[in-house]
Amino acid sequence: METTSANNLISLDVSEPLWTHFFMVSPLVVIGTREGDRYNFAPKHMAMPVGWDNYFAFVCTRKHATYRNIRDHGFFTVSFPKPSQVIVASMTAEPRCGDDEEKPSLEKLPTLPARHINGRFLQDAYLFFECKMERIIDGFGKYSIIIGFIEAAHVDERYLRGPDTDDAETIHSNALLAYLSPGRYASISSSTAFPIPPGMKQ
Repeated sequence: METTSANNLISLDVSEPLWTHFFMVSPLVVIGTREGDRYNFAPKHMAMPVGWDNYFAFVCTRKHATYRNIRDHGFFTVSFPKPSQVIVASMTAEPRCGDDEEKPSLEKLPTLPARHINGRFLQDAYLFFECKMERIIDGFGKYSIIIGFIEAAHVDERYLRGPDTDDAETIHSNALLAYLSPGRYASISSSTAFPIPPGMKQ
C-alpha cells in the first residue's frame, strides 16, 4: 500500500491561485438564463447543493452575462449533461462575437423548454432544475456565489434511484459525467457503497 509522508508533500504558494496545480473532481452543469428575448447557456463546474434543502449554488463572475441575466430576471435553469454530451456542453463556453452579441454555437444547440419558468434546458441531459434566485453573494475576489431555490426538478427515469433498483447497476448502466479541473473530464460507471458509520446523521 502506498502511503503519504512528509517527504511526499510539496507546499504550494498560497499568495496566488492554487487550482491549476492538481486535479479535483467536480460536477459539470450547464446554466441556462434569459437574456432579453433570447436564452443563454454557460458551463459551470464550481456548482453544488447548499445543505439538504432544495438550494443549489454555483460560482460566477459579474463580468459574465449569466450573472447579469440572473440578477435582472431572477431565475435560472440547471442541466446535468451526460458523458456523451461533452462536446455540446463545451459549445456553451464559446466566446461571444462581441460584447452584446450571441454565441453563434447556441443557435444550433438542442434545447427544451422548462415547465414552470421562462427558461430552457440542454436537451438530452439527465437531471434538470428550475431555480428561482435566492441571493447573490459577492466579495470572493472577482467572483460571486449565486444561490437558487429549486422550484421544480426533473430526472431521466433511467437515472432515478428507487427501492427496487440497485445503485451500482444504475450508475453502471447510466454513466455520470465528472469534470476533472483543470481541463479534463471522466465518465463514471463504476462505484462502491461508502462505508457510512452506524448512527451517522446528515
